[in-house]
Amino acid sequence: MSGLIPPPPTPGGSSLNEPVGDSEPKVGDTNAVTPGAGDLEPSRAENAIELKEVEGLSQGRIVVRRFLRHRGAMISLGLLIFVILLAFSAEGLDALGIVIPGWWHYKYTDLDNIVNGGQPTLSLWPLNWGNHPFGQDSLGRDVFATVMRGAQQSLMIVFVVGILSTVIGVVIGSFSGYFRGWVDTLLMRFTDAIIIIPLIVLTAVLGRTYGAAGSFVVAIALGLASWTGLARLVRGEVLALREREFVDAARVAGGSNFRIMFVHILPNAVGVVVVNTTLLMSATILTEAAISFLGFGVQQPDVSLGSIIQLYENAFNTRPWLFFWPVSFIIIIALTINFIGDGLRDAFDPRQKRALNKAARKSAAAARAKVATR
Repeated sequence: MSGLIPPPPTPGGSSLNEPVGDSEPKVGDTNAVTPGAGDLEPSRAENAIELKEVEGLSQGRIVVRRFLRHRGAMISLGLLIFVILLAFSAEGLDALGIVIPGWWHYKYTDLDNIVNGGQPTLSLWPLNWGNHPFGQDSLGRDVFATVMRGAQQSLMIVFVVGILSTVIGVVIGSFSGYFRGWVDTLLMRFTDAIIIIPLIVLTAVLGRTYGAAGSFVVAIALGLASWTGLARLVRGEVLALREREFVDAARVAGGSNFRIMFVHILPNAVGVVVVNTTLLMSATILTEAAISFLGFGVQQPDVSLGSIIQLYENAFNTRPWLFFWPVSFIIIIALTINFIGDGLRDAFDPRQKRALNKAARKSAAAARAKVATR
């Protein structure tokens, strides 16, 4: 074998058969530094730590872990749950023939003698609710009970719109993006026709027509007209995903079109669906409040947060607490849903930079300090 041609020398003058000098980095040597990589090593260290943290976890557990690390989303989720429990436990439930009494001793329709000039009896220090913590109106109705009932109705509208618009938007967007051709053309033209319907006029007519039952009707009307944006987003995701290799493999394996759509493609688009659903829900409570403030939404004797503001609009200068509480609940609900959507977006999007936990931050800081001392 002596006639074999020796291997060519490597850049720098040494051949592959020569021993590696001490000046070159060795595999596994943690002290080795790549020339010019001093600025990149801390970032690489953080990425390696983050990958180590999620090693062996399913995609669902990774998403949950990232969501739980989003402080704004977790605080908002806790606050939203508190508002929901407070509203439905205080006034109880009276819907669709189901009657569950609440713990608050006034109903939103009860009249009582006006005490303390109708001003709120709530005291934060020392903590004392009093008989009317949010005050009373000119007829003696308890504002706390009224706001809790309004929050119930507004939350009901938000969740009905979220569920209904999500189902319609996902189905139409999936069919349009997967089948394409004349199906795509027909469904997208139908979507364009829904977009041009004046939403406020539609809900105003239905709310006035159905009177006291208008809250559920308003929710249905908003849901039937709010799915168009989500349908277009889902269509775009499905158009991209249907060309992936795993979809081709499912077709070769004999999977039906419906199975490929709802078992293989849609789970990969769930991030887009969830995030945009939360944004739609936060916009819905503002839309409902605007419609009810104009007097076309939820009708008396029932109330929503927007209709409460409309009901007491003439007392803004003399009794501002009648506006403060319903406006505060509208802002809280809208902001918490927005922050939850922001946390879900960060959790589902792998391109977002995740916050490391305490131990990981210490390791990353040690890596940066090590690079700085070189």
